[in-house]
Amino acid sequence: MANEPEARKPLLEVKALSKKFPVYGSFGRLFGAKQYVHAVTDVSFTLYEGETYGLVGESGSGKSTTGRTILGLTPVTSGEVRYRGQDLAKLPPKQLRKLRRELQMVFQDPYSSLNPRKRIGRILEEALVIHRIDDRQRRQQAVFRILQIVGLQPEHYFRYPHEFSGGQRQRLGLARALILQPRIVVCDEPVSALDVSIQSQILNMLRELQGELGLTLLFITHDISVVRYISDRIGIMYLGRIVEEAPTDALFANPQHPYTKALFSAVPRISERGLKERTVLKGEIPSPLSPPSGCVFHTRCPLATDRCRSEAPAWRETKPQHHTACHYA
Repeated sequence: MANEPEARKPLLEVKALSKKFPVYGSFGRLFGAKQYVHAVTDVSFTLYEGETYGLVGESGSGKSTTGRTILGLTPVTSGEVRYRGQDLAKLPPKQLRKLRRELQMVFQDPYSSLNPRKRIGRILEEALVIHRIDDRQRRQQAVFRILQIVGLQPEHYFRYPHEFSGGQRQRLGLARALILQPRIVVCDEPVSALDVSIQSQILNMLRELQGELGLTLLFITHDISVVRYISDRIGIMYLGRIVEEAPTDALFANPQHPYTKALFSAVPRISERGLKERTVLKGEIPSPLSPPSGCVFHTRCPLATDRCRSEAPAWRETKPQHHTACHYA
């Protein structure tokens, strides 16, 4: 695990990041947007060099959109994404392209992110060609090296994506991200579609590579067990907002937010008396087209009061390095 954040240098700072998607009417863009999907709202966190920050939440909570917006794959609506002091959201395309090799992403579905008409060697070399790194012979040698690093064989260079298993494709996704020797890798649900045994192989490989290559990881997932194993700090997302953040051990020892407690209780745990009781959240997640007023979780929270319905909770430190957005935490 990484050292305490105070002893480390901030590498990426996300400040008040928001992303809205326009929803148009029957006439398309002619009369402008009628509504907006509030995918990410006022999200702030810091990535320290060499650590793994886990972003957890239910499907539709805005985790993937946060990752894509940070990397500039989706334009920022408002807020700042500062990498080594530079605001990526305001950089001209030419300058942003130079930083692309330092900021890479592993996508949730590796097969859809691999061109089925190209051999793996050409797919992995493509990033080196785009950034004009080395000549053809050296690029080929770099591909052979990265295949070995992620646990694949040299002969895989000549195969097509459909000839690989799910675990091997995920290794290829990692290889494509790592071949540029990035400093930050955003991992978007990298093991969610894999068998448990393959999950452990990928996670162990990620931890080993992080130590060897000095990587900083933003790990996006909905799997509580996975994020507990790999993360140094964790941010809990609900309806586009981070509602709690703490070091991993502190968060699991004493979760403060009702939503975090409900997520943790949903993980099956067996005691001497059998399966432990879980907290069942009532109702459905509100639509991001019209988020609730006040606390966004009040429609499903067992502790909600009139204050929660009318007043948004402040982001405050309830314990050292432990922040929560809840009136009653």
